[in-house]
Amino acid sequence: MIVVTGAAGFIGSATVAALNERRYYDLVLADDFHRPTKARNFADKKYSVLVDRDRLLEFLAGKENEVQAIVHLGARTDTANPTPEPFRILNLEYSQALFKYCTRAQIPLLYASSAATYGAGEHGFDDAPELHSRFRPLNPYARSKHEFDLWALEQSEKPYYWMGFKFFNVYGPNEYHKGRMASVVFHAAEQIEQTGRLKLFMSHRPEYGHGEQARDFIYVKDVTQVLIHFLENRNPRNNGIYNLGTGRARTFNDLAAAAFAALGREKNIEYIPIPEDIRQSYQYFTEAKMTRLRNAGYTAAFASIEEAIGDYLRNYRKNGQWTVW
Repeated sequence: MIVVTGAAGFIGSATVAALNERRYYDLVLADDFHRPTKARNFADKKYSVLVDRDRLLEFLAGKENEVQAIVHLGARTDTANPTPEPFRILNLEYSQALFKYCTRAQIPLLYASSAATYGAGEHGFDDAPELHSRFRPLNPYARSKHEFDLWALEQSEKPYYWMGFKFFNVYGPNEYHKGRMASVVFHAAEQIEQTGRLKLFMSHRPEYGHGEQARDFIYVKDVTQVLIHFLENRNPRNNGIYNLGTGRARTFNDLAAAAFAALGREKNIEYIPIPEDIRQSYQYFTEAKMTRLRNAGYTAAFASIEEAIGDYLRNYRKNGQWTVW
């Protein structure tokens, strides 16, 4: 069996969908399944059992020889929440418990880190192991993910095969329940359909035009293909933490053009000032350095935002409603 945590959430349920497409059906899905807003994400998936995330370790006890791998994608992800305690419990301590379980049983572990661990990006976006201690995350969510990364790297005993992935700006089907934490692509589609225009931030730096701020946007289907590749191609020499973006930053203007085109609308962008309270910390450029992931054996191309946004908005947006993968 393969265990997927966060299986009712955005990336977790997308990973389950991708596993099902490759005929993996003996899956243990772990999450808080009591939230009705996420029920559609797992309603039609094929799996063996649903397990409440708080009972997962109890459920796994004695099943060490049955577990093929754990894909740990569950996390508390509200970057605007200023309270550290919820992040410490779920993102740090829960992740540590799963890491220890996989170490004792020598079960492969793949887990989700975050590009938010890079903080303001003052040290770049290089995932070389010796650079991790330099990063200065900006909020409790990012700090909790960073603390787990550092803790994992420092352990003298580890699973025989383990990889963490710093997800950059992920978007795609199954994120409809995330509200304000959903991707820019999701909010752009809603705004364009409702108002006929899209608001983007102005630039307050002379070297960038309005809307020319750039991010490394990655389609969730590409994320799942990376995870499955490393599930199926286990090489302990690859153990460690890796960036997971496309390696190519694209501007918000590019994203807007792709969204208008996918929805069959004329481009209509309004540029608004960046709020004063976030203007100084606002990032103008993020781009994953992907050399280490490529050297670890992942060679497939990543979808462009034009291809991916086209797939997302044409196939998972029907009559103003979001459908699931």
